[in-house]
Amino acid sequence: MNVLGIETSCDETGVAVYHSERGLQAHALYSQVQTHADYGGVVPELASRDHVRKLIPLIRQVLRDAGTEADRIGGIAYTAGPGLIGALLVGASVARSLAWAWNIPSVAVHHMEGHLLAPLLEPDPPEFPFVALLVSGGHTQLVRVEGVGAYELLGESLDDAAGEAFDKTAKMLGLGYPGGPALARLAEKGAAGRFEFPRPMTDRPGLDFSFSGLKTHTLTTLANTAGERQDRADVAHAFQESVVETLVIKCRRALRECGLTRLVVAGGVSANLLMRRRLAEMANEEACLVHFPRLEFCTDNGAMIAFAGCQRLLNGRVEPLEIRAWPRWPLDELKPP
Repeated sequence: MNVLGIETSCDETGVAVYHSERGLQAHALYSQVQTHADYGGVVPELASRDHVRKLIPLIRQVLRDAGTEADRIGGIAYTAGPGLIGALLVGASVARSLAWAWNIPSVAVHHMEGHLLAPLLEPDPPEFPFVALLVSGGHTQLVRVEGVGAYELLGESLDDAAGEAFDKTAKMLGLGYPGGPALARLAEKGAAGRFEFPRPMTDRPGLDFSFSGLKTHTLTTLANTAGERQDRADVAHAFQESVVETLVIKCRRALRECGLTRLVVAGGVSANLLMRRRLAEMANEEACLVHFPRLEFCTDNGAMIAFAGCQRLLNGRVEPLEIRAWPRWPLDELKPP
């Protein structure tokens, strides 16, 4: 069965076709980074308008690239939340309308479930069960995963997500949008050891995170420097080291507490090269396996939505032709397909 996947949760329009037996057939992504760069962050109304303009042309392109036609699509999967409500409604409306016109089922997909399952698109996918670290601009969560839809939330950020902390700190450092990659590049030029930042909530039991205090510490440290480029690079280095080490400590703790030997890391921040390297080193020390999605599937994309939706459609999941979207949607509310 061919499944058309549609992702419009924020500022990227993603479309893909995934075949239940032959795998990913084609995918395309349109990024709105340039649209929002002048504003220093995503403007929801502009994001929605861009999805309206780009979604149908992308669907046509992906169908051509996959060498298929509308009458060979067996189902449609779309991101229903969490995300920006206007952006979500664009994808939901198009998906439900096409499903009605083509007389095929459509299924709502949780955005973070898409990220969580993205490493299963790789040639050597992880086996269930595993611990997943979901780390993005809006979420930092540790999840025990027994199977598709079988999720137990182990810990999450009590305030800012790691990606959000990266972006806000990048703004303090005078970097452009998106801030996370820019901060990581600046951190490469920083000197180790000049500043020592705290590792929040690692000195107590539990698997929750907190990054808001780290931002305050960064602001205070910057205020006590001359603000030259090397000062900012050194601060960026210390900040990134703090976030990455905090994530590593909590992942090690989660693996030990769950008694599992597989770790999946997904979400936009999973593209951070320092974090990948440190988590791989930790996994080696713990005699564990760690799985990452390829870099192009770390950010929002249609392939992960098509794959996640396909798993639910194969298990007979059919939903009414009701256009629904949830800007907030806890992952642990999902049920197995």
